[in-house]
Amino acid sequence: MSIFKKLVTAIRGGAREIGEAVVDTNAIRILEQEIVDQENAIAKAKDALTGVMADESKTARQINAIKDRIGEHEGYATQALEKGDEALALEVAEKIAEYENELAEMQPVLDSYKASVQSLKDQIRKAEKCIQENKRELSVVKTTESVQKARVSVNSSLSSGVSKSSAARESLNRIKERQQRTEDKIKASEELNAENTDAALKSKLEAAGIGKTKSQASDILARLKK
Repeated sequence: MSIFKKLVTAIRGGAREIGEAVVDTNAIRILEQEIVDQENAIAKAKDALTGVMADESKTARQINAIKDRIGEHEGYATQALEKGDEALALEVAEKIAEYENELAEMQPVLDSYKASVQSLKDQIRKAEKCIQENKRELSVVKTTESVQKARVSVNSSLSSGVSKSSAARESLNRIKERQQRTEDKIKASEELNAENTDAALKSKLEAAGIGKTKSQASDILARLKK
């Protein structure tokens, strides 16, 4: 394969992927519009069905009227034969033949209307079933989409909360460490102050000859002499 053909193939593949991405992104709106279009088509089909059913009813009435006339004229022909008037009976029979020919022409029309009505009803039922399935699928997709968005939002909030909580705990630990260090420094200062106070007091007592005093060589000799 030449480089040019490879480039064309790559471009076509990229265009297909872009097209699929656009379709996927707008899939819900596309399906909603398809459902609207299908419902409009069904409404038109039902309107057409009512027209065909009206024509069927009209044709059926015409056929029934012809059958009634045939029955009526058969009675006339019978009466004419009973009276021995074959010529009149033949004339009536010719009229009956006309009615029967007309009936033979109209019966297929009625059958065609009946077949069309049944076919349209079947198509409408199938289309309505398809619409119901599409609506159920759309409902599931919408619900899933909504739930997933909620989960993503919750997870994002939780992640952010965990991060903030972790940062807050670290800050609290640092504060506790500073407080402990301050406490240690306070205790150390108190100990130093206590020690310094004792030392000063001891010095004053020694100077006044109270308490323990430092032993001097002259004092020791005096004691030994005694």
